[in-house]
Amino acid sequence: MLPVNFINEVIDEETIPADCISNLTVDNLIFTLHEDKLKVLLVKYNKGLATNKWGLVGHWVRSDENLETAASRVVKNTAGVENLYLDQLGAFGDVDRYPARRIITIAFYSLVRFDETNLSHGPNAIECEWFDVTQVPKLMFDHGNILASCLNHLKYKVRHEPIGFSLLPEKFTLLQLQDLYESILGVTLDKPNFRRKILKMNLLIDCNEKQRNVAHRAASLYRFDVHVYEKLTQFGFTFEY
Repeated sequence: MLPVNFINEVIDEETIPADCISNLTVDNLIFTLHEDKLKVLLVKYNKGLATNKWGLVGHWVRSDENLETAASRVVKNTAGVENLYLDQLGAFGDVDRYPARRIITIAFYSLVRFDETNLSHGPNAIECEWFDVTQVPKLMFDHGNILASCLNHLKYKVRHEPIGFSLLPEKFTLLQLQDLYESILGVTLDKPNFRRKILKMNLLIDCNEKQRNVAHRAASLYRFDVHVYEKLTQFGFTFEY
């Protein structure tokens, strides 16, 4: 057990806002697709036991807000986006997940388009940066476990819901869509087989346009059919690879 004076010192360092719940936080796994890689946003904190450590983007839950509102507030303030996919991953409440005292966190994950982000680390951090999900630094407390849990969840999710809509630009190539699936699933997919399965879903609309200003042969551009997307989101599907 930690000495009482040490615990008080840690609590003082955290400077929990008066309008927040003292033992409840939200931690956000903010993902984007950049340079054909799935990346997660991490911040390096500057206070308390988290000083100079990388971690997920989190904050205390205010007394007058629900959990989803708290998570959305943190994502918007840090990533600078309004258009985002937000869903709850789950609660993490191991007794010793935070060294000084009992703190429960509710983890949410968000999917954002890279070109819509405008990063701001806020007063509690000194850096914020996108990291390839396969090359993240050592994370504080149990954040590494939370990230691993979320990546496993995304592997299931992408096979049963068309969540890529929230990561890709409005118009995209089939190769970009394949890069997305490969980044999340952590596998290399057979190109002809992938395209056949995706097109068979009737989820995509051919824009009858080609890429512009590219060094290679221009590829056809597609966009999601919103009506089919909503049906697949509601009823689901199974993507086998």
